[in-house]
Parts: sequence; C-alpha cells; structure tokens
Amino acid sequence: MISLPFLRRTSPALKGERVTLRLPHASDYREWAALRGASRSFLEPWEPRWAPDELDRTAWRQRLSRYIEDYATGSAVPFFIFENEEGALVGGITLGNIRYGVAQTGQIGYWIGERYAGRGLMLEALRLLINYTFETLRLHRIEAACIPDNLRSLRLLEKAGFRREGLLRSYLRINGVWQDHYLYALIAGDPSRDFKRD
Repeated sequence: MISLPFLRRTSPALKGERVTLRLPHASDYREWAALRGASRSFLEPWEPRWAPDELDRTAWRQRLSRYIEDYATGSAVPFFIFENEEGALVGGITLGNIRYGVAQTGQIGYWIGERYAGRGLMLEALRLLINYTFETLRLHRIEAACIPDNLRSLRLLEKAGFRREGLLRSYLRINGVWQDHYLYALIAGDPSRDFKRD
C-alpha cells in the first residue's frame, strides 16, 4: 500500500500562465496511462525501452513509489504538467540526480503527449522548473542530455537558454540501443537566463 501523505505535505505546485506543475497523485493513473498509450509511437524513440506492463496499474504503483522515495530523499522532484485551461495532463518533467555539496546540480528529463507537442507548453514548464531549481532549491547548475536527432528537444533547450557543452558517447540505452547524447547545461548566473523572452 502506497502512503501519500508525504506528497500532500509541503508539495510544491508551480503555476504559470498556461501550465501548472505538481507532484503525481495516485488518482492520475488513468489519465497518465491514456496519454502515454496514445503517444507511444511518438515517445518510444526517445525513451528507455517500454516494459510489456509499462502502462499497467501495478507498474504505475511501482513508479509512484519510486517518485515518493526520490522526493523524500531529496534526490528528485518529479512533476506532472497540467494545462490550466482544461486541467488536462499534458506531460511530465523531472529534476533528478540532485546533488548538493560541491556540485549543487541536477539533471532534467521530460516528456509530452503527442497531441500537446508544438504548443509551447513544455517551454513554459521548463522555465517554471528552472526558476524553482535556482530560486527555491538553490542549485547552481542544471544539466540535460539529448539525442542529437531529437531536434525538437534541442530547440527547446536552446530556447530556454541552455548551452551545448559536448557529446557524451554511448551515454544512455534508449529504446534498446546505446545512444550518443549532447550534454546541455544552464548555470544560475548565465546572462542568457531571461525567462520572459520567447
């Protein structure tokens, strides 16, 4: 049985003009499974290989338990992205691998449902997460890794002010294949951090 009070206590919710970010709830399962299922062919080229039970309720419970554990230990902050107008779930964005001490850094990952892509919703979600990372969590650096062929994701990161720092060879196993990734980063003091500019 999953205990949810922790997610309700001091849970961050980040609200923008068009989207709101909040931590996942158990009640999100049906909407999450429907959106991911409808977007499968759109998402699969950019994600780890889907398990046969990827969208089953049991797999969802395990995923939610991992979200809770990661948030409780301070190693990650997983958000679901909701469109403000309709309240619909449109995707997810996570700040993970959070490290303090001499690093003060975290890594971001994100996904969006196919029918919501290309509307600028992820850019707003990313900007909300950037502000939260630097202003609330007081991290110094955010990193993102992106497959070179994922042109939409490359443009998103660059539009949000991230700078490409290099190529990570055979970095992550995506859809069953070890893939090179570009490493992008944003530093708290970067002059390109202008979140009001499109």
